[in-house]
Amino acid sequence: MNKTIGFIGSGNMGGAIIGGVISSNLVAPTNITAADISQTALEGLKEKFGINTTTDNHQVAANSDILFLSVKPNIYPIVIKEIRESVKADTIVVAIAAGQSINTIETLFEKDIKLAKVMPNTPALVGEGMAAISPNKFLGEDELQDVLAIFNSIGKAQIVPEYLMDVVTGISGSSPAYVYMFIEAMADAAVAEGMPRAQAYEFSAQAVLGSAKMVLETKQHPGYLKDMVCSPGGTTIAAVCELENKGMRDAVISAVRTCTHKSREMGKK
Repeated sequence: MNKTIGFIGSGNMGGAIIGGVISSNLVAPTNITAADISQTALEGLKEKFGINTTTDNHQVAANSDILFLSVKPNIYPIVIKEIRESVKADTIVVAIAAGQSINTIETLFEKDIKLAKVMPNTPALVGEGMAAISPNKFLGEDELQDVLAIFNSIGKAQIVPEYLMDVVTGISGSSPAYVYMFIEAMADAAVAEGMPRAQAYEFSAQAVLGSAKMVLETKQHPGYLKDMVCSPGGTTIAAVCELENKGMRDAVISAVRTCTHKSREMGKK
């Protein structure tokens, strides 16, 4: 990919994307520039990845073929007003912000822009992220493929229509928190039964990791994989019955839908 890539905001997600792009050899570190108000954060990125850094948002905006806006959603109006005159007509703008619609971002720029709205998640920090990408009408197919390649470098990415972005928030963007709660709860039970805490976390986390990998690699229905573990009259089916009795499915479905509805409400403000 013969592109220059810029980042305005250099938090955890920006750092994860930079690391993925470099490790995948998509672009050289010298073709990447990050801007941030924190000199300490910039020094850390420069030392770790060998990229260019600056505190000047205009410089990054003017010299980037692909420009990532990885600042907090409430800062978007301020940053976009600052850089919109510096962004070139053929620059691809990648927006990573919940609650910011394509129409809202286009309006803030006050001109036609090539835009991809993206919802990633925190497992991108360990190269196992899941990102949803919604392009606007000005983004070409080859340009969209460049954005996909970047997010595939830190996990997996799929194109989704923008109306599904709130659902993505519920099932992917926010769901690592639900999974961490599940891992913690299993570990707590193991500790209560006498297992050391560190060992309990490793057993429960590896069980979740391996189970997820089986769903992805076998392409089998999760219910089928569950049935494979449940021997007649055995320990697993007894545990499954208890989870059903306690309303696990209902709680998870309710949580995902509540998160989705909250995301929709935030987008209307």
